[in-house]
Parts: sequence; C-alpha cells; structure tokens
Amino acid sequence: MGEEEFRVLGLSCSPRRGGNTDLMLDSALQGAREAGADTEKIIVPELDIHPCKACNACFKEGRCVQKDDMQELYPKLRSREGIILAAPIFSMNLAAQAKILIDRLQCFWATKYVLRQHTVPDEKRERRKGLWLSAAGFDRENVFDAAVPTVRYFFAMLEIEGWERLTFNNVEDRGAISRVPGALESCREAGSRLKA
Repeated sequence: MGEEEFRVLGLSCSPRRGGNTDLMLDSALQGAREAGADTEKIIVPELDIHPCKACNACFKEGRCVQKDDMQELYPKLRSREGIILAAPIFSMNLAAQAKILIDRLQCFWATKYVLRQHTVPDEKRERRKGLWLSAAGFDRENVFDAAVPTVRYFFAMLEIEGWERLTFNNVEDRGAISRVPGALESCREAGSRLKA
C-alpha cells in the first residue's frame, strides 16, 4: 500500500435504499473521492449478520466464532483509513441494522479489554478518521442523543479517536434530505475532510 493511499468504507445501515441517510452517505463518499480517497459502500441490510450470542468465545483469541458476513467485514473495519457509519434513527435510537453490526464488535472489545491488544495495526491507528451520518423523522433536535454513546463505542472499538457527527432531524419522507438547504453539500464536505 502506498503512503498516500486512503481508503474510505461507507456503511449504509438504512433499510431504505435511496433514503435520506443513504443519500447522505453517497454525498460523503463523493466528497471523499474528490479528495483522492478510494471508496467502498456496503449495504449492511443486505448482509447476513446474526446477533451476538454473548458466548464469550472471542475472549480467547479476539475472534468471533459465528460464520456469517461479518467475517468478510471485520478485515475492512480494521484496515480502512476512513469509516463512515450512515445509520438513521428509528424509535429514538440507531436502526437495528446498525446496532446488530455494532453488537458484533464484541470481539474487538474482547481484544482491547480482555486480551489487552490493539484492534487495529499500529501503522493504521493515527491515520484513521470517522464520520457518523444520521437522519431522523422526529422534529426534536435531541432525537439523536440516545444514539451518541453507541456511536462513540463503535468508533472506540475501531480505534478511531477523531470522528465527526452530521445529523439532520425532521426529514421523514424518502429524499427529503435533498430539500434541506446545504445538507448534502455538508455531507460531501465532511467526506472530503476524512482525508484532510
């Protein structure tokens, strides 16, 4: 890998393709590409991800024993320089499609706190940046508050200290985010800052 290579992984956790959070992610990935990053978008609801079993098998070697699509996602979560979590708010917290992915980072928690090891290679940690994008239909600005600790945990398990939040409330209908002045442009700019 070249010194200047910067890869951004976008995780679309909305069950609604072309929905508000999905459009926000597309804009952020566009901004990352314009800044010179290589980008990949993964549609999380299309993956076969099982819930964490709380079996604690990961306490032995830091690896999850379940055989599903998370096994292909784990290496990408460890190796990409930029991670975008695009996760809408449902029922006052992160959509289940995002939460199931985050729950399956239990093996990263075990690596950090049971095995006392890093979850990310040394050469990656300092360059990593994160971005949380979210939309909610509810009109109260505090609709995102309950999700913040979970998002903070997500980035902590990935050893990403510098992450940005870009959230928009009161956008319910599909595509409504495109009618919010400056919203998608803000997402594009946030995506470009991942590589800055």
